[in-house]
Amino acid sequence: MPLKAICMSHSPFIGRVSAGEAVERDVRNAIGQLAEEVTAFAPELVIMLAPDHFNGFFYDIMPAFCVGVRAQAIGDYGTPSGALRTDEGKAIALVEAMSDRGFDLSVSYRMQVDHAFAQPLAALTGSLDRYPVVPVFINAAAPPRPSMMRVRQFGAALGTFAMSTGQRVLLIGSGGLSHDPPVPSIRSAPPEVQETLIAGRNPSVEARKQREARTLQAGQDFAAKKGNLRELNDGWDRKFLSVLENADTDAIDGYSDGAITEEAGRAGHEVRTWVATLAAQAAAGPYKMDVVYQRPIPEWIVGMAMAKAETAKGL
Repeated sequence: MPLKAICMSHSPFIGRVSAGEAVERDVRNAIGQLAEEVTAFAPELVIMLAPDHFNGFFYDIMPAFCVGVRAQAIGDYGTPSGALRTDEGKAIALVEAMSDRGFDLSVSYRMQVDHAFAQPLAALTGSLDRYPVVPVFINAAAPPRPSMMRVRQFGAALGTFAMSTGQRVLLIGSGGLSHDPPVPSIRSAPPEVQETLIAGRNPSVEARKQREARTLQAGQDFAAKKGNLRELNDGWDRKFLSVLENADTDAIDGYSDGAITEEAGRAGHEVRTWVATLAAQAAAGPYKMDVVYQRPIPEWIVGMAMAKAETAKGL
C-alpha cells in the first residue's frame, strides 16, 4: 500500500508573534496545500515523528526513541490540547516489529506531547483525532542523542513496518531546520535548572506561563537582533534539503552532533525527524521530494520549511 511523507517545521511563535502579512500568507497557503493533499490521500494510519522540548521527556529517563501507545497533548503556546487518537494495537505492533529489526524502543501509555506534535498534526489534519495515529518521539534536545546514521536506519525499519500494515500510511516528520532557541544544557546549568531538566514534568500553570513568556521574549529579542542566539543558517538549510532530495545516505550519516550545533544551532538537531521520515518513505521505493516552502523566519526563530515525498513514478 502507498506511503506519503510530509515534513515541516514547527514553532511556538506561530500565531503568537507576527512574521509579516506576506510571510504568514505564504505559510498558510503552503500548509493549506499540504492539508488538502492529506485529505485526498485519506490515510488509514498516521505515524508521526517529532521531538520534545522538555515538556514530556526529561533526564530522569531520556529514551532515544519512544512510541506512544496513548498520548495527550499539553496545549503549550496555545496549540491544541487533549488526547490523540492513538492506535494502540498498531503502536504495540510497531514496537514488536522494530525489536525484530534490532531497535528496542521505549513505550509510553501516558505520553505527553507538546507543540512539536500537536501543531503540525492539527494543521495538516484539522484536529488531534481525525485519523488513527502512532506518535513516535525522537530525542533531539537532550544529548547524548542517537546519531544521524542510527536515526536513518531507524526510519528505514519503521518504513518496512508501515509497508507491512497493508494500509495507506501518512508519515509526518516535525522539526527543524536551523534554529537556536534558549535551551539550557544540563552540563552547565545551575542546580535548580538541572532539576527542571531532570524532573520538570507537570509544572504549575503559573510556572508554564512564566516559561512561555521567557521564550516569547527571547524570540522578540532575536527578531530585533538582540541577545546571543545563533543566527538562522539559510545556506545550511538549503544544503540539508538538497541532501534529502537526493537521498544521499553518505552525507546524512556524515552529519556529526558538533557540526549540526555549530552550523544549525542547538535545535537544528530536530532534523532527525526529517531524516527518519524520508528513510521510512524510501521503504516504498525511490521517492520524489518536493520542497513546498522554505525560508528563514527570524520572528519565529526557525528556518521554516515544508516538504512532501511520494514514491517516484517510473522508477
